[in-house]
Amino acid sequence: MPAARYRGRFAPTPSGALHLGSLVAALGSCLEARVQDGEWLLRIEDVDAPRVVAGAAEDILRTLEAFGFEWDGPVWYQSRRSEAYAEALARLARDGLVYACSCSRSQIRAVARRGVDGPVYPGSCRARADRPSRAAWRLRLPDERVVFTDALFGRVSCELARECGDFVLRRADGVYSYQLAVVVDDAAQGVTHVVRGADLLASTPRQIVLQRLLALPTPQYLHLPVVLDARGDKLSKQTLAAPVDARAPLPALLAAWRFLGQSEPGRVDTVAEFWAMARALWDRRRIPPLRGRRMPAAGLSAGSLRAPA
Repeated sequence: MPAARYRGRFAPTPSGALHLGSLVAALGSCLEARVQDGEWLLRIEDVDAPRVVAGAAEDILRTLEAFGFEWDGPVWYQSRRSEAYAEALARLARDGLVYACSCSRSQIRAVARRGVDGPVYPGSCRARADRPSRAAWRLRLPDERVVFTDALFGRVSCELARECGDFVLRRADGVYSYQLAVVVDDAAQGVTHVVRGADLLASTPRQIVLQRLLALPTPQYLHLPVVLDARGDKLSKQTLAAPVDARAPLPALLAAWRFLGQSEPGRVDTVAEFWAMARALWDRRRIPPLRGRRMPAAGLSAGSLRAPA
């Protein structure tokens, strides 16, 4: 049976404008797909409505177009996919794999120990039989180790129950979790390869266990190093990272290219020339295997990504 055609995706959250860290993820995921003659999909991860900034999704699309990105098929919006997430949650509930939780964040912090990326939920509500009208729904994790091979980081393993704890699939306010939405959408879109930032590496074991419990395929993963600011923090909308400027895309594209450890491109004068060069020279083996790194001296600083007015 022939292998499935490569299908990757880029899935930004519209909580603000596209910044250099997001551009690095978009560039790496797109080039990985294109050099393997694959498809590259675009999905707007707006499932968490309180985080969505009005007009941000449209701005992201315009910026990607100005930077020369071309995606396959229509753009998917998670805000239109609630029925699919509800069906997945119902399936897990029928299998006895979820339970209601009314613990507040402060209650959890008071008794939880620190895990791989936050407090480990201690299972306080695991044994309760009632279903409060306002409660989160958590996954009842199996006591097993999840092991996978990342194309850049190599072998990764996690004992989910001990290192993460039962995690939320739907919040008390009715919002479905990132973990559940991503798993359902990747399967529905036929994604075979996920290329994204290493800040999401700790989420991957949780997504793999969900894939197994829902009998969904597991993509191959490649986690790129994340861009750090001068303080060593990840560039993000929450830390007010400077947006890239759609009026001057070439400097930021070249900065992202160099950040990903690629060879010096020679003279490149236009966005079209950049993409022709990038498809010809892209080499995944050159990506530095670091979870996070500051921009190299040859690149741009986070504060210099706007063109003069």
